Amino acid sequence: NPCSVSPIGTPPQSLGPGAGAPASRQIHRPTDSEREGGQARDQATIRRWKGRRCVKMSDAEKVDGAEGMIFEILKKTLDGTTAARLGKLSVPKRKPIDTPNYYAVASRGVLPHVTPDNLKKHAPFSGAYMALEDFIEKKNPSALSIPSPEKKPLHTFSCLPESIATVLAARRNPAVKTPVGNGAKFVAIFTSTGFRNLSTDEYCAAVETLKPDIAIGPADLFHTSTMPASKKLVRMAERTEEWTDVFLTAKRRELFKASGVSVFAPVLAVPYTVQWEYLRHLADEVVDSLSGLALYDVDILPDIEDHHKSLDSLPRLSLHIPETPQAVLRQISLGVDICTIPFINAISDAGVALSFTFPPPENQGNATKPLGDDMWAPENEVAMEPLSQGCKCYACTTHHRAFLHHLLNAKEMLGWTLLQIHNHQVMADFFAGIRATLAKGAAEFEEQSQRFVAAYEAELPQGTGTRPRARGYHFKGEANPSRINPPAWVDYAADGEGVAAKANGAAVAAEGTETPLVPDLGSLELEEKGFAEVAGKK
Repeated sequence: NPCSVSPIGTPPQSLGPGAGAPASRQIHRPTDSEREGGQARDQATIRRWKGRRCVKMSDAEKVDGAEGMIFEILKKTLDGTTAARLGKLSVPKRKPIDTPNYYAVASRGVLPHVTPDNLKKHAPFSGAYMALEDFIEKKNPSALSIPSPEKKPLHTFSCLPESIATVLAARRNPAVKTPVGNGAKFVAIFTSTGFRNLSTDEYCAAVETLKPDIAIGPADLFHTSTMPASKKLVRMAERTEEWTDVFLTAKRRELFKASGVSVFAPVLAVPYTVQWEYLRHLADEVVDSLSGLALYDVDILPDIEDHHKSLDSLPRLSLHIPETPQAVLRQISLGVDICTIPFINAISDAGVALSFTFPPPENQGNATKPLGDDMWAPENEVAMEPLSQGCKCYACTTHHRAFLHHLLNAKEMLGWTLLQIHNHQVMADFFAGIRATLAKGAAEFEEQSQRFVAAYEAELPQGTGTRPRARGYHFKGEANPSRINPPAWVDYAADGEGVAAKANGAAVAAEGTETPLVPDLGSLELEEKGFAEVAGKK
């Protein structure tokens, strides 16, 4: 293994007794001489790499991926306070996007609440993140056998518009916790029929069959604890390196290149001192087969920029889950090019319409504004204003708050569809404002980011109404979970307890199971108890 020795030929030093790592892969903090030697080697590597690709670095830094993806770095803002950069990502046969930008998070191949025809009309994004575990619940998954003579099978199966790129990984984002962790040759996953193990060979074969536009290599991620023992951290880096080599064999590289699959290498959410050998392996041995990086922790980006220059020009897809728009701004300031933002789906389910803008409005005063408005609120019952002032989305230009408030109370599916369309448009405008600010310089971006933090509340609104019926992507994988959906029917009781409980929205069915539609009593007994009696009739 080329990564089993240190860069300068000396054995890595252990952190001390109890580190628990194998002798060949001790946790090691590189010395200054090692870093200088690694940087010199990285510079030589990137010169050779750029020479093969004929990359010109004068006006715009451009990387033409081995499978046809093109990424241009148009402007960098390295001034000591931010590493944000402007760029353009072009995926073959898909709509090019300006970066920084974001990809939507899909569930089972679709954006929740939005049908493919509405995606084509109103989707402001150009990519969707999907998980293989959403498609392989059956012994013979239909997604792996669907005929697709003209398009890529994953596009055919998901019915996505041609302009939207597909990103495929093994697990959802965020992933459901599994009862057991990953093994040496498999990833533990959660399908709609339960938990199972997905071997690395099975995942590789599925990528070959589905042909996504972007495939993320398998990664050994955290299981239950984000602070495991040091031995576990080292094993995670070792496994990910081994799985990357399995994923990028010479034969598969040719298959991916022929089918137009761009490979993004995973970067783990562990300290740099743990995975520096894995990153060096990517920079020295695998970089020619990579089209980008998939980051599970964006805080490692400064170390990558300092020590692995050959990886610096690759597009960066963040799988680090942001909780708020403020967290998105922080990711961009660290150098992320594409974000995945799961909270958009959650906030739409909660009945909240996002209302923030970047840059924030002028002359706001000292009062902080909410990041969104609760459409369940009583004041929206007769409000004829759009969901957000100035928004140009379909929901805001066609309907108003009172209509959406009615849809949510009536539990009409259209209500959540309009919220998804609106919230994705707000996020698209948010990123457009970020790019416009970055074009003016790093100082302007930093100033507006600070103003945004001061202008808006630190947390997203929770919503006060009833969410739509929970689906598989709402599952959390917690021990002894409560019933995910309340029962739709309850026992009829003469004293009215069942009716009252139903009115209050409580789940009162025995043992947490739904009550059968057929009542326990006969029709005569029900009639004696007043069942179906018309009010006021004696």
